[in-house]
Amino acid sequence: MKKALVLLAFLTALFPLSALAQSNTLVVFNGGIGVIPVSSAVGAGPVSTAVNLNIVRGVQPAPQIWVIRDLAASVKTNGTIHVVGLGLLLGGGNEIGFNANASVFATLFCGATAPFTPHSTNLAGVPLQPDGDFLINDVLSPAPPNPCVSPVLLIRVTGASPSWFAAGIPRQ
Repeated sequence: MKKALVLLAFLTALFPLSALAQSNTLVVFNGGIGVIPVSSAVGAGPVSTAVNLNIVRGVQPAPQIWVIRDLAASVKTNGTIHVVGLGLLLGGGNEIGFNANASVFATLFCGATAPFTPHSTNLAGVPLQPDGDFLINDVLSPAPPNPCVSPVLLIRVTGASPSWFAAGIPRQ
């Protein structure tokens, strides 16, 4: 029953996409990309340091690989956001295939150059289901600009250092 409800919510998120021209939709994301943390050594010998190569809009990636089966998101001009994520799970390490008891929130960035202003849902987030599914219905704060140029949607973990786990694929 829970799977059917998540599928229904996912399909509901997709059907309004056909009416983009006549709605107050700001941006839509269809599909997701899980994080693959990558670092590189900079410098030589004992003074080399690791530099993270997967920082997105100033946000650090999760320290472990995460995968996501699917993601659909819609953001309205008033900041209302609806995100359906399926199968956000650890993709490596001893806890591979589990949700790490994580809770997540969404952050939208508009603009391709710094400074980057985060437009986020409630930082308390929503818990991942055991199978990694989640549903976010919230309002971004602060409200994003209209238009939202070069949109990036990150799904982030709650807590002291809210790294990103997954990103939405913008639909043009």
